[in-house]
Amino acid sequence: MTAPSPGPPSHVPVLALGDVLLVSLQGELHDGTAEQLQQDITERIARSGASGVVIDLSGVGIVDSYLGRVLAEIAANAALLAARTVLAGMRPAVAITLVELGLDLPGLTTALDVDRAMELLSAPAGDRARAMDRTKAMDRPQAVDRTKGGP
Repeated sequence: MTAPSPGPPSHVPVLALGDVLLVSLQGELHDGTAEQLQQDITERIARSGASGVVIDLSGVGIVDSYLGRVLAEIAANAALLAARTVLAGMRPAVAITLVELGLDLPGLTTALDVDRAMELLSAPAGDRARAMDRTKAMDRPQAVDRTKGGP
């Protein structure tokens, strides 16, 4: 007799790191799991008073319009509860798909990785713009002036 094959995961863990909630998505997120995640995050923000949510998409290779809508709704719910949402680790193919689908993700900030997302959320409100500028500057290739004999 063989053991039944496991079905899709029905629960995505929501971890608390100080006053920030961290969610790491892996693989395909089924509709029921996405709805449960939305409810779990909203309840955890309300219970804990979390000031931010980081959703790590580095393990997600494919998105559809439903997942895009769920992410936007998570951000809207979080904003109503005074928490900011940052998407981290989005793969280029995922970004391209979201744009091609014409999805608008209001209320979401993006960061290249979880460390930068945490930096954005930990900065005081006045310093957030400077933190975002620093993050963007670190990601830009540095220009080299070849006329001065540089590398």
